[in-house]
Parts: sequence; structure tokens; C-alpha cells
Amino acid sequence: MTPSSNETAPFHGQLAGHARLSDLALAPDGARLVLTVYSVNGEGTGHDATLWEIDPSGQDESRLVARSVEGDFDPAFAADGTLLFLSDRQGPDSAGDDGTGTSLWALSAGGEAKRIARHPGGISAFTVAARADAVAYTAGLLPGTADTESYAAFLRAREDARVTAALYEETTTGVWSAALGPDEPHTFVLRSDGPAVNAGSQGLAGDADVALSPDGSLVAYTRAATGREPDTNTVVVADAATGVRRRAFSRPGHQYYRPAFTADGSTLVCQRQREETYDTEWRVTLVAFDLNSGEETDLLPEFDNWPWPGRAVLSPVPGDSTLWFTGDERGHCPVFRRDTDGTVTRLTASGAYTSLCVTPDGTALYALRSAIDSPPRVVRLEAATPDQQPVFLRAPGALHRLPGTLTEVRTQAEDGFPLRAWLVLPEGASPERPSPLLVVPHGGPQASWSAWTWSWNPWPFAARGYAVLLPDPALSTGYGQRMQERGRGQYGGQPYRDVIALTDAALARADLDATRTALAGWSYGGYLANRAATRTDRFKAIVSAAGMWNLEALQADTDMHAYFRKIFGDPRTRRERYEADSPHVDAARVTTPVLVVHGGRDHRVPMGQALSLHHDLQRLGVPVRFLHFPTEGHTVGAPNHIRVMYETVLNFLDHHVLGREWRRPAML
Repeated sequence: MTPSSNETAPFHGQLAGHARLSDLALAPDGARLVLTVYSVNGEGTGHDATLWEIDPSGQDESRLVARSVEGDFDPAFAADGTLLFLSDRQGPDSAGDDGTGTSLWALSAGGEAKRIARHPGGISAFTVAARADAVAYTAGLLPGTADTESYAAFLRAREDARVTAALYEETTTGVWSAALGPDEPHTFVLRSDGPAVNAGSQGLAGDADVALSPDGSLVAYTRAATGREPDTNTVVVADAATGVRRRAFSRPGHQYYRPAFTADGSTLVCQRQREETYDTEWRVTLVAFDLNSGEETDLLPEFDNWPWPGRAVLSPVPGDSTLWFTGDERGHCPVFRRDTDGTVTRLTASGAYTSLCVTPDGTALYALRSAIDSPPRVVRLEAATPDQQPVFLRAPGALHRLPGTLTEVRTQAEDGFPLRAWLVLPEGASPERPSPLLVVPHGGPQASWSAWTWSWNPWPFAARGYAVLLPDPALSTGYGQRMQERGRGQYGGQPYRDVIALTDAALARADLDATRTALAGWSYGGYLANRAATRTDRFKAIVSAAGMWNLEALQADTDMHAYFRKIFGDPRTRRERYEADSPHVDAARVTTPVLVVHGGRDHRVPMGQALSLHHDLQRLGVPVRFLHFPTEGHTVGAPNHIRVMYETVLNFLDHHVLGREWRRPAML
């Protein structure tokens, strides 16, 4: 379960084969801490999950959960301390499953695992009630099927007829890297004394955003926006015993996510987002819905950053309205505490935190902490101490020595706004031996370089001798609403200028070589790479991964078509932003060699963008290569593909930036 100690393997090979931590869960009495560890499978083509036990005191080594098997993941504890999890494992009642797939299992202390819920097509996610025998899970139903029995029969009929088609009526056809449908996610509530109750549909694009009240009497879930109202979703609160809707909350132009009940069950706390439009910037806050009056209250009216992307954790003590949340802040993603009087306190001095858990008495927190220079590790925090350093617990996932060091670059934009970036320096960088520089803008664009990433990591480049600049330009999160205002409506304007300003500031260092530079980005970063290719010839090479090239075509094809059209306008009547910011308009200006990387199952930035870029550059005689992954989506996830991707990108950079002979990767 720990990474290989083979220091002779390339760093990107070590990275691809490294264990990954996720899904931290704390028992109701605070005595057990369990997480999922994902390790590379035997074929090297994917990851297998197992459950690991972490000592909350930090004294004992971590260990596999007793009687957990390969394929168990997503742990949570029931009110009585029973460990629940999802798994594809087979049980004694497996005969006649008809492709049940992922089921919900229970593992009591000293007992054997028992399947407690299964559903045709599988269960995608679940949550538990803090003080009651109730669990809510998400599973699909086909339109026109009223229950699981008719759904199973419908699935069998479709399979027998070899029908895989889906009919879309109100929503998008895909999300990220997966096609939607034909089944629609529903919320089911299960108690030990009866069959599961269907509490309603989450919409075809539903994402298992579900919460149970502590006493198990209410279930809340979000119902996805539709094509008719693409910028508005609904929070549904239903009776958990009957599925009857009690309340529904929505606001035009806003979407709510990650519901959580207060300890007394009287209030529902949600994240509220207003996405960017042609005239307004993106904004995120936390709100509370009073379930009796329906009144909505903004909990963070003076907080300039966002409680995003994680879920707020509420105090388990009845009558206490304290909550904790995470949010980007100047290259970190700290834990914040909001007290009953509205005071917000930053609890962590550095790092990025996810998977928050609070102890039963509300005095301590457990979390996964990562940083640009550290993969996720399990930590313990005091629940009220400002700017503290965490206590690291013993867990899998520690990484061998990194091939360099981390520092910062700071400068000022032309409008006076302070800018910053992380800078990864390879070993040996000095004024006598200045390193080549690779600039890597992040995706999003509403994002920040604050946490460890597995998909586009700077350290394989550092291991090959490149310094890596990780800029946070306009539209980045963690720098207040002004950062959103600066970039609104100009994807290739102020954000691009900020990237160049930070690049110039970095190259003022004597240990970096301004004559040997490149730029490589993924998603929105890939777009900025394309924009840079049409704006400057200062870089020796450009890598455009899952990047946008033709914005007019993108807004019609992407799974977020309504979102992009809100920002750029209808191209038939408001063409200004398309003409100003779409790189393909300026294709004739590109002279820099380009490597295009794209997945064939990408719904966020469909592969037509890569094909258009590749065709345009070929037609114009620009040196271009296209690395295509037919089975990958918006990111490259398979370990064997990760190795091929890094090797191709590194060889491309070595050839064009360092002047080395081109080496075609062996597997290509």
C-alpha cells in the first residue's frame, strides 16, 4: 500500500504508482478513524480501493480494516458505530444480482460484512443519520419506472434488445467525462425496519448531493438544473419515512450545493453559488434555511473569499451553531471556523484541507491535508486555535523526497493588483546553472494552485530539471471578489496579462534562464496556453491539454453550454467576446511548436476543440503533435496513461526547449 522505494524509476513513474488517500470518516464516539486508500491495480491500468484504520491518537501505525477486501471504498459510520461502505464484493445472497454492481455494506466490530442495500445498476453514494438508524443513498431509475423491480425488468429488456440509446428532454447529455442517462439518479432512504423509500429524483445531472437530519426524519437533496432553467437548481427537503416533499428552496440565477443539517435538525446549511454572467462575477457563500419559516440567511456576508469547494461541517452539539469550512486563500486552502456570533477565524497557517470530520464534543477536527509539495496526509487539528500547525497521524501515502524545493514569486499587475505564484525549483538551480522555466497556469478558471494534484503535477518536470511557475491570475480563487471582477468577461485578457507579469517576475531571478521557457496548461490552463501561442513567440514550446480553442464552437458543444453562453453571450447577436478571446481567430499568428493532449471522452472541453486546433496548426505549417487518449475524459487517470503522458510532454519540452533530439515514447 505504500509507494515503491525504487529511486531509480522516473519521478513521474513513482507518481503514477503512488497510493492515494480519500474519504476520511470518524466514528460517532470519536474512537475510530477510517479512510479509503487507492492503489494501482495489478495491470497498472486503474486503482483498487481498500479501507484503512487510522489511530486517532497518532500513536499506532495504520492498518487494513479487519475483514475489508479489495474494492471497499467510501466509508461512513452509522449511529451505533457500525462501519458502512460501498463495494462491488460478492456476498452469499449474490445469486440473481442481474448486474447489481456497487452495493452498500455494513461491518460491525468483530462481525462479518453484510450487504444492507443493493440496487439494479448499483449505488453511487450514501450518507447516514448521526443519531438514528437511517441511511440515504443515490441510485438510478429509468423514466417510467416506479420502483426497483420495474427498473430491473426494464434494464433486462433493454439489454436483451441491445439498446443503449438515451432520450434527453430537459438537460445536458454528459458531465465532465461521462455521458448521462438513460437512468436518472434518485434519493432513497433505508431503515432496518422496512424497504427503501424513494424520496424523489435528483435530475438527470444529479450528483448525489444528499443529507439526513440527525434524527433521520428528514432527507435533503439537490435537484439539478434543467435546460429550461440552466442556472437554477432546487434544494428539496422530504419526509424520510414517506418521501413526501416538505419544502423546496431555490433562487433564480443561483445554485445550492452540499446541504447539511444542524444538530437539532431545525436548519439546513448549504453552499450557494452565483455563476459568472455577462455582467456579474461569480460569488459563493454559505446560507442557512430555517425549515419552519423558510427564511434564508447569508452566514458569511463579510467573508471576501469563498467557502468552496468543500462541504461545511456543523457542530454535533445541539444548540451550538458553530461550523467549519475550507476555502482558498492566497495559495492555501485553510480551515475556517464560524462561531455562533458570525466571527470567522482561520485555523490553519498553511496547506490545503479536505474531508473534515469533527469530534463528538466539537473540540477537535480530523482532515486530509495536502500542499503543492505534499500529497494528502491525515491530520488532527484543535477546533478553535488560530493559525495552527496540524498534528500528522500515521497513515499510508507518504511520499519519498521531492526533487526540488518550493518558494513564491510576487509582483504587481499593471492595474496595481498584487499577484503571487508558487515556484518549484529543481535541485541544482543556481545563478551559475540557471534552470529552464515551465509556466503552468491552472484550470478552472475559478481555481487556485493551493493543493497537491495527481493529474498535472509540477514535480515530474522538476525531476527533469525544469523550474515550474504556478501562477494564480485574474479569476483565481482565494484573492477576494476583486480578483473575479478583474477577469470577468475576458478569459484571454487580464488573466493572460497576469500570467505574463508573473512570468517576467520569476525570470528576474538569476537562477532561471529566460532564454529557455515553455508554457503548459490543462483545461482553462490549456486555453491560456492556446492564447499565449497566438499572442507571443517568447516561449520555445506550448503544451495545450484539454484546452479551449474555438469558443463559439465550445459554447454549443460543452456540457456547460449554458454557463459559457451566459459569460460570452449569444454568438449570433453578441460576438465581441468571442472575437476578442477565441484563440482560433488568431491562428495565423502561431509560430511556436505545440503539443496537443486530449481525451476522447471529454464532455467539458469536447475533443472537437483539439481536432480543430490540430487541423488549424497543420494547415498553417506550425510544428504540432497530438497525443490522443481515446478512453480518457477531461483528465488522464489511468496510471499507465499518466506515465505515457508525462514521458511525451517531457520529451517534447526537452526537444524544443533544451535542443535535445526528439525521443518518441516507447509505448507510442
